[in-house]
Amino acid sequence: MAIQGIIQPGIIPIGENLRLRKFDGVYDFALVWYQDPELVWLVDGKREPYDRDRLSRMYRYLNDAGELYFIETRIDGRFTPIGDVTFCQEDMPIVIGNPAFRGRGIGRRVISALVRRGRALGYPHLSVREIYDWNEASRRCFESVGFRANSKTEKGAGFLLKLER
Repeated sequence: MAIQGIIQPGIIPIGENLRLRKFDGVYDFALVWYQDPELVWLVDGKREPYDRDRLSRMYRYLNDAGELYFIETRIDGRFTPIGDVTFCQEDMPIVIGNPAFRGRGIGRRVISALVRRGRALGYPHLSVREIYDWNEASRRCFESVGFRANSKTEKGAGFLLKLER
């Protein structure tokens, strides 16, 4: 569904070997990401792996909430999904599902591209609903782009980035 009244790009290039590709309803390859208990702990605060039904419900929800993208990098000459991200003014959940690509600055580059999109759309701010206290990598990623904690949540904090016009 994307964002009401706004056309979602099919591709957002981030660099020669990194891009965001609009969600197309095909996501079987992502199930393995969400069966990793450590990743699910960082994302959901639980260690309960996803099954196909839960993954389907999650992607339907995210696609309805904003612009859902797969994060793709070029591997052996072709773009391959390694994670997902949803762009929404009030939340931006991101997952680098393939562990081989974590800790390499990809999340920061993706969030930076979405901040540019938010500015282009004239948004006054972008928010992240909650980053759990134990998800230090995600907190550092968002802070590196300029987000700051602005509210305490039960298990972490909400973050805000004011966008200059």
